Amino acid sequence: MSLPILPPKEAHRLISEGAALIDIREADEFARERIPCATNTPLSKLDSTDLKTGDAVIVFHCRSGARTQANAERLAKSVGGKAYLIEGGMDAWKRAGLPTEKKAGAPIELMRQVMITAGLLVLAGVILGTGVDPRFYALSAFVGAGLTFSGVTGMCGMANILRRMPWNRQIRTA
Repeated sequence: MSLPILPPKEAHRLISEGAALIDIREADEFARERIPCATNTPLSKLDSTDLKTGDAVIVFHCRSGARTQANAERLAKSVGGKAYLIEGGMDAWKRAGLPTEKKAGAPIELMRQVMITAGLLVLAGVILGTGVDPRFYALSAFVGAGLTFSGVTGMCGMANILRRMPWNRQIRTA
């Protein structure tokens, strides 16, 4: 089962007529920028959330539209009434000139933090391994193994550590 895809302006019209807008991005992404009337129901918590709203119309979105399209069947099963996806997600919404809210000072998305940290650790391992002691190459190998483990299992130790950092605590408790 798939969900119909709406262009952003058509989705905006439906929302202004009373449809509920659900943002399936994670809380850290939602905290940084969002569509003003959206409710955050992260995809990772979808199975434990009751979205059955009877006859109410629901419009789902993510950042680019890829997550909503990849999970369209799962999203369709989670609602009781009509549901739609925004074509191109919030990126297309912004390109259409529709409003978003940005929170100044919100940390960047957690996965971007992971990529930056992993990249810096690999780079440090290579530089230190070349210039100081070859044993520092083990740092790069350790990070590579961790990223491989994360990709295979879906569990990211670095994300769990970064989630506990002071700049991310506000989002964790929101």
